[in-house]
Amino acid sequence: QVQLVESGGGLVQPGGSLRLSCAPSGSIFRAYAMGWYRQAPGKQRELVATVTRTGSTNYADSVKGRFTISRDNAKNTVYLQMNSLKPEDTAVYYCNADLQTWVGPPNNIWGQGTQVTVSS
Repeated sequence: QVQLVESGGGLVQPGGSLRLSCAPSGSIFRAYAMGWYRQAPGKQRELVATVTRTGSTNYADSVKGRFTISRDNAKNTVYLQMNSLKPEDTAVYYCNADLQTWVGPPNNIWGQGTQVTVSS
């Protein structure tokens, strides 16, 4: 079964930047809506940003103006550029996407998550 593989997390100081990437683990026909969610310790998973195949974006109010979501349809890859990071951005970041393989209808898939820690 195709999975989503995230990369780019790590430890960064407040005010710093990180770029997350997420791509399918194998060949697929097409990726539809793609997005990023995050879950901080003791909190529920929350939406960070989403992007449609045609490029329409949606952001959580807490990240507007600091984070930018983008995608490369040729690579079925989604990115999250995170600037001006704050300690409250610390969380596990999860990629999510509607993926259509070469057989069957699209399925909603979650990645395994990548840790982002913002601390001095």
